[in-house]
Amino acid sequence: MQRAENTAFEDDVRLSFVVSLYQQRGTLFAGMIAHVLTTMLIYLRIDDPFYLYAGFALFLVWAFRNLDMLSFDKLDKSTFTLSDTLHWERRYVAGALVAAFILGIMCGHALVVAQDPFAELVSISVILATMISVVGRNFGSRLNVDMIILAACLPMMAGLLMARDPYMSLMAILLLPLFLTTRSMANGVRDFLYNSVTAERKTSEIAERFDTALNNMSHGLFMLDGDGRIEVANRKAREFFNIDSDINLTGRAIKAAMRLGARNGMIAKENFAQINEHLEKLISGDEDRSLVRLDKKSWLEFSARHRGEKGVVLIFEDVTDRIESEKRILQMARFDSLTNLPNRSWFKEIVALKNAKARPRQNLALAVLDIDDFKHVNDTMGHVNGDRLLSAVANRLRSLSRQKIVISRFGGDEFVLFFPDVENAEELRTIMDHVIDTLRGTYMIDGHKLFISLSGGVAMVPVEGVQIEELHIQADLALYEAKRRDKNGWTLFEETMDQQYSERQRMKLELREAVRTNSMGLFYQPMFNPAGTQVAGAEALSRWHHPQLGPVSPAIYIPLAEEMGIIGDLTRCVIEKAVGDCVSWPGELFVSVNLSAHDLSDRTIVSVITDALDRYNLAPERLQLEITESGLMNDLEVARDILTELRAMGMQIAIDDFGTGYSSLSYLDILPLNKVKIDRSFVRNLAEDAKKLKLLRGVVHLARELGLDVVVEGVETEEQLVMIRENNCADLIQGYIFGTPMPKGAFLELATKLSKAGVTKAGSDARLLTQPSRS
Repeated sequence: MQRAENTAFEDDVRLSFVVSLYQQRGTLFAGMIAHVLTTMLIYLRIDDPFYLYAGFALFLVWAFRNLDMLSFDKLDKSTFTLSDTLHWERRYVAGALVAAFILGIMCGHALVVAQDPFAELVSISVILATMISVVGRNFGSRLNVDMIILAACLPMMAGLLMARDPYMSLMAILLLPLFLTTRSMANGVRDFLYNSVTAERKTSEIAERFDTALNNMSHGLFMLDGDGRIEVANRKAREFFNIDSDINLTGRAIKAAMRLGARNGMIAKENFAQINEHLEKLISGDEDRSLVRLDKKSWLEFSARHRGEKGVVLIFEDVTDRIESEKRILQMARFDSLTNLPNRSWFKEIVALKNAKARPRQNLALAVLDIDDFKHVNDTMGHVNGDRLLSAVANRLRSLSRQKIVISRFGGDEFVLFFPDVENAEELRTIMDHVIDTLRGTYMIDGHKLFISLSGGVAMVPVEGVQIEELHIQADLALYEAKRRDKNGWTLFEETMDQQYSERQRMKLELREAVRTNSMGLFYQPMFNPAGTQVAGAEALSRWHHPQLGPVSPAIYIPLAEEMGIIGDLTRCVIEKAVGDCVSWPGELFVSVNLSAHDLSDRTIVSVITDALDRYNLAPERLQLEITESGLMNDLEVARDILTELRAMGMQIAIDDFGTGYSSLSYLDILPLNKVKIDRSFVRNLAEDAKKLKLLRGVVHLARELGLDVVVEGVETEEQLVMIRENNCADLIQGYIFGTPMPKGAFLELATKLSKAGVTKAGSDARLLTQPSRS
């Protein structure tokens, strides 16, 4: 690319030299007059007609050359190619060659033929004058120089040599350096001009490029001299400060340009002094880079490049977008996007800064709050309204920040509060009561009134050696205790909570291991016909016998399993053992297994059940699956699809604890049910409360109208049993009156014995075998 540019440049210079040959016609005309008069003088002196013809020939050559020049003038030189330039150069050289050759022949004729001193002197003078014209006018073409010298000088040298005079021959030889020097001078002039033109052209191009680059760069630029006055200001600099192009900034101080910017509204007046202070530091070399604020929205970043005593170059750019982006990134990095409260990482930094400034023996506290039953809000009103509630709570919390409380949202519905200076527990109690009272109350969310309460856990320690992570753990333990005791309140951390937490963590590890090794046990609670004479099946209930603690209540370890996310593994263990045990039961006895909310949200449960049935070759009709309303809350559509598929395989589907939820009646129509298990709350105080019996009969009637079997749970007394039988309120009964949960061996013995005994005797034996101990 560079080579092509150089070639084009050389062609342009060559054309300019050729043009110069055609332009100087006055000297050409003067030369023609001088030559013709010279030939006429020689003719008049020696009366030799040769010179008359030579003068006429020189006139004709000049006339033809002049016509050729007029033709050249009419051409468009901008379209010339190198071949066009060479063509017209050769035409010019041809004319010059003919004219020079005529002059050379004149000189040779004078030396050889005429041998007249006047003719010789005049002819030699003309040749020498021609040499001067070569240097002064005809240097533009190297070919032209060579041709003129050869055409004019060779005949003269030949004439001197032909005189057969040693002195004349010596003169001919001595003329050779003159001619060579003339040629060198002409070429030197041409080369000098070429270099000058080249340098000027390049300088012009460089200046043009510099000007283009300077005025099209995205940065503003001020070039200052050693006295700090402006030498150059590019277009962008003027645009930044809204300075008109007709205002000359050269020689003015940089402060004058800033003053124009302030006058044009580009610089806020309150920032003017500060900007000039920054610029002075840049010019003096105290700073190399400086961020300058023009007004409330605009920022410029200046950088200085010093040129020694020659001054400094100030380059600046608009960094407003970058500053705003950095602010947004910092906002995103430090603040929660939903509530605009400090996030976890920024909260820790703020707390660390405050702790570093704390006084010795100063107390600090950290509180963890979350919204009671927030999951219910998300489930019933949707996550969008849940987010609105979180924002509303954050707004109330933000009003507390004036009390030197650092507030953060760590995620979900968890809010963390840091109190950097607390005198004692009494002051902390007053503050926390105020916080809870501020947050508790009614919130308007999407046109609905929601009463919200919160639970909190607080830990307070001296500032010496505090570890925020440890303090947070203690506050979490206190929060857990507050929720365990009763929601809608807060609890201060105590050391006993740490011990309870450690025990709880250890129990989690041991529970995980028990589930992994499939060492959980099963008990079975039988389901009888209302007469108590036959066992129809049993509900499988998981049991955990801890090596050190002994039997652990399901009310303790099942919530732990749900919290740990292993409830699905526990269900799988129960299904495996229950199906394996049921195979050995007599007749068509069924086994019933409870499914959790986790099970009903994952289609994996289908393959778990079918694999167990295939492995033990148990008929699907002998497996009953129990679900509760809480198990349907996560995703009713997915749960219904799973249950429909299991029902289609032949399994029985029962809804457990019926009547305790708000939506139980709607589930009777939506879900593919076979049975309804009526909760024990309908049976409790049945003999004492007539309304309970009416309610029970109504529920049973509704279920049977829908074609569902009825199982009554929690039957414990003879009076309850009699009323249920007399009112025909049960197809099956499950309760302590007939049988408590028992190991598989005891259940198998009972079921086998009842299946063989007679009706009357079986009822009596059953009563004896299964009567619970009241001790």
